[in-house]
Amino acid sequence: MQKKKKGFKELIFGKGDMDTVFFVILLVIITFGLVMLFSASFANAHYYKNDSLYFIKRQAGFAIIGVAAMLIISKIDYHLLHKLALPLYAVSLLLLVIVLFCPPSNGARRWIPYPINFQPSEIAKFAVILLFAHLISLEPEKMKTFKYGFLRFVLLLLPVVGLLLLEPHLSGTIIMLVIGCAMMFIGGTQLRWFGAVGGVGVLGLGAIVLSGKIEYAMSRLQGWIDPFSDVQGDTYQTVQSLIAIGSGGIFGKGLGNSRQKYLFLPEPQNDFVFAIICEELGLIGAIAVIVLFAVLIWRGLQISLKAPDKFGALLSAGLIIQIGVQVALNIAVVTNTLPNTGISLPFFSYGGTSLLMLMAQMGIVLSVSRHSKIKKA
Repeated sequence: MQKKKKGFKELIFGKGDMDTVFFVILLVIITFGLVMLFSASFANAHYYKNDSLYFIKRQAGFAIIGVAAMLIISKIDYHLLHKLALPLYAVSLLLLVIVLFCPPSNGARRWIPYPINFQPSEIAKFAVILLFAHLISLEPEKMKTFKYGFLRFVLLLLPVVGLLLLEPHLSGTIIMLVIGCAMMFIGGTQLRWFGAVGGVGVLGLGAIVLSGKIEYAMSRLQGWIDPFSDVQGDTYQTVQSLIAIGSGGIFGKGLGNSRQKYLFLPEPQNDFVFAIICEELGLIGAIAVIVLFAVLIWRGLQISLKAPDKFGALLSAGLIIQIGVQVALNIAVVTNTLPNTGISLPFFSYGGTSLLMLMAQMGIVLSVSRHSKIKKA
């Protein structure tokens, strides 16, 4: 009997009903991100690297690998991740300790430069989401109790938050706290116990003071309150970002026509790529980016709601919440709605290992979608 040949869709998406809408939206965002990264980075790449394509070549390479990894991971049963929850959490804590002994960059220790340059905080985010989803799904009925539904998760979250504060990595700390609280809330933690989160905040502030980082935090806060107080110093990047956003107007100066990326706005390919989007594509382009992310998040939450079990629902929801929080914080920082804390825009900012990590996580969401009851569009 002759075997039936696989069609193109089955060959690419595999057997099963992967959510193609989520996948296509993700590809659009990644492509959009590569275009804007090239536009934002070529001046810096030419000046500092003597190669206008330096950043885009690397990011595009990681994007191609990331898409392949995402498709492979989407075909793996996400239930296998149960076994990795505790080991990955332990490894993430170890890496967060190791990074404290690495060379500082811009007054902070966030990167481990070997064997490849990467941020342990990216692994820690996923580790916390996975561990919380694992523990909640094993004993969902205990989430109503203080000991198992609140205290246990706070004790797991505190070491991660404390180590992030020591780097210092304020944006990473905020993201971790929001993710942790969101996972607990979705899992069934009683609302009245979240008042204790204020106590966690006090402990965090105490950790900053004890580690001697209060001056660092206060300088960022002062620059946020009055960004024009030190335009040639601490607030230079924020001011240049606001100039880029303001000069873009409604329709922008046109793709590739930014002026601020010509060595005025520092590192435009990284945390402040959204400012270049606003300058070149204007308010229309900024809204387009926000809408794309909003649709991605909405579709991801639909996958979570239709997941066949609590583990899949919590895991996919946590990964999507991480994307939403990072997008919101990045845009808030770039527009000076929040103090400059150094946070990347997912799928847009330069960073190969970060992009790979994000796409691997989206592969897990797609794996959940293969088992979900959502009707594919």
